[in-house]
Amino acid sequence: MPILKASKKSARKDEKRRERNEYYRVALKKALDFAKKSGYEESKVREAIKIIDKLGAKGILHPNAVARKKSRLMEKFNQVKREAQSDKLTELR
Repeated sequence: MPILKASKKSARKDEKRRERNEYYRVALKKALDFAKKSGYEESKVREAIKIIDKLGAKGILHPNAVARKKSRLMEKFNQVKREAQSDKLTELR
C-alpha cells in the first residue's frame, strides 16, 4: 500500500490505465475473432485493421506488434481471396 501522496495518485492512475488498456485489448481480440469467423470477409478485416491502427496510435501496442498483427491478418485475408479466385477458375473450366 502506498504511503506518499504521489504514490497513491500514481497507483490510481495505473489502475485507470490498466482498465483502459484491458478494454482495448479485448476489443482487438473480438475484432480478430470476428474477422476469422467471417472467413476473413473484407469488411471485418478492415474493421480489425482500424482497431489495430488505433491501438498503435494510442501507444497501447508496440509499433512492431502493430505491423506484425496487420501483416498476419492481411496474409490470411489474401490467402482466402486467392483460394476463392482459384475455385472460380476451376468451376469455369
